[in-house]
Amino acid sequence: MSQRWSRKKSRLPLAGLLFMLVVTFMILFNERSIQQIHHHAASHSQNLREASTSNLVKPNVPGNYYLGALEVLDRFSKCNSTKEYSGKKIGWVDPFDDPGQGTKEEQKCDVFSGKWVFDNSSSYPLHKESQCPYMSDQLACQKHGRKDLEYQHWRWQPHACNLKRWNVTEMWEKLRGKRLMFVGDSLNRGQWISMVCLLQSVIPREKQSMSPNAHLTIFRAEDYNATVEFLWAPLLVESNSDDPVNHRLGERIIRPDSVLKHASKWQHADILIFNTYLWWRQDSVKLRWSSEERGSCEEVKGAEGMEMAMNTWGDWIANNVDPNTKRIFFVTMSPTHQWSREWNPGSEGNCYGEKKPIEEESYWGSGSDIPTMRMVKRVLDRLGPKVSVINITQLSEYRKDGHPSVYRKFWEPLNEDRLKNPASYSDCTHWCVPGVPDVWNQLLFQFL
Repeated sequence: MSQRWSRKKSRLPLAGLLFMLVVTFMILFNERSIQQIHHHAASHSQNLREASTSNLVKPNVPGNYYLGALEVLDRFSKCNSTKEYSGKKIGWVDPFDDPGQGTKEEQKCDVFSGKWVFDNSSSYPLHKESQCPYMSDQLACQKHGRKDLEYQHWRWQPHACNLKRWNVTEMWEKLRGKRLMFVGDSLNRGQWISMVCLLQSVIPREKQSMSPNAHLTIFRAEDYNATVEFLWAPLLVESNSDDPVNHRLGERIIRPDSVLKHASKWQHADILIFNTYLWWRQDSVKLRWSSEERGSCEEVKGAEGMEMAMNTWGDWIANNVDPNTKRIFFVTMSPTHQWSREWNPGSEGNCYGEKKPIEEESYWGSGSDIPTMRMVKRVLDRLGPKVSVINITQLSEYRKDGHPSVYRKFWEPLNEDRLKNPASYSDCTHWCVPGVPDVWNQLLFQFL
């Protein structure tokens, strides 16, 4: 009995040892399996990250421009071939972004929410069309036969406060020793003409000058050592439509990843006012990436092209603008009034013959694209205090009466059929000056 017990006791340590070896093996096996799972998950996550960033393009790479190796787009540029869109996107970061800084302080009063008030006092209009030697024939509605001049006397009145009263001397003091530059399309050019007309009256004729119409056009005021300039860049990025005169082309080509050609002109300005929108509403655009061989293009819808351009522009702002030394403004989309049925159901006209603003505050026409506004807001929000937004869209939506309509110079001859139907050739895109653009500049004065 005692011998059997003794033998049993001698087997117990061996069994325990085997049990411990099995447990240890299982633990090591499980740990190795867990490590393999984690490694696989990390590799998969890395692959996903690489897949999500592989189609991101770093914009505004200067090397090729300075070496002169990159083809400059002009009105003679063509696409030798157009392939399927590769899915490339513009990737940019703000190297000085501070998440704790937050966005710029909100205005105490929303100056963009209000109504138009008829003001027949001597204060309005803020300037006289006939007294501005730089007025454009495209915007001079009174000169071209418009008899109803009420469009010049509407004043923008915010709901909860008053706009700062326009003061031309104070504005010149803000501009003393500075370059104020508008950059964009013909709508931004209209705002520039409005600003020049608002400012020039107090400058002696022999102390002011205007350069010839070119890619960059400059108004100079000698006594203030200041300039008010306009840079033609309707798509912000480089394009084959960058000629300020010959830009009506059948095929629109952009370089979606570079603003460097235009930035070389605007980078030394002290105050910059940008816009872009209208040109992206016209069909598709061709893409000529900086990395692609000459003549090779892709094609996207206008809205996609505009998002690329806005991100490329945003990259330049993020990397080159110190808000303490340079002021940047972005003017939101300028609405059109092509369909009178939108404010007058059942009618089949446009802005032709309209004499009063729309009074319905919630009015929103098809000439302003909400998805585009949301995209622009996303880009501007990322730039935070580096950009101030001048939101002209809603207040301009009300002004169906403010367009040139038929009261402007037309460079193409109008045939008899069109002359019998004025609505068919009415300009419901641009704005009479004096008029709505003066208020845009009054808002700029408010923010400066």
